[in-house]
Amino acid sequence: MAVEFTDSNFNEVALDSGKPIMVDFWAEWCGPCRIIGPIVDELANDYEGRVVIGKVNVDNNSELSAKYGIRNIPTILFIKDGEVVDKSVGASPKNVLEEKLDALL
Repeated sequence: MAVEFTDSNFNEVALDSGKPIMVDFWAEWCGPCRIIGPIVDELANDYEGRVVIGKVNVDNNSELSAKYGIRNIPTILFIKDGEVVDKSVGASPKNVLEEKLDALL
């Protein structure tokens, strides 16, 4: 299951982990977000212990959304060593996200 990232816990749970990070920016009212949500949860299980995978509800966490310049959802960021190294906008298939995750490792 993906971690729930918030404005207040993101640095501690994600950035301070020392691991690559995948962040799904989403909202409950977003149809494509609901499609990709289960895929993100599957990936969290598949990559457990190797990558920190979590979700940010943009309606409740405006600081993180602003910090990373999120304009469209779903947007998935791939972060390594504190820097965004890749991103995916829109509902991407699982294999595309797996390729991006594998590139982080």
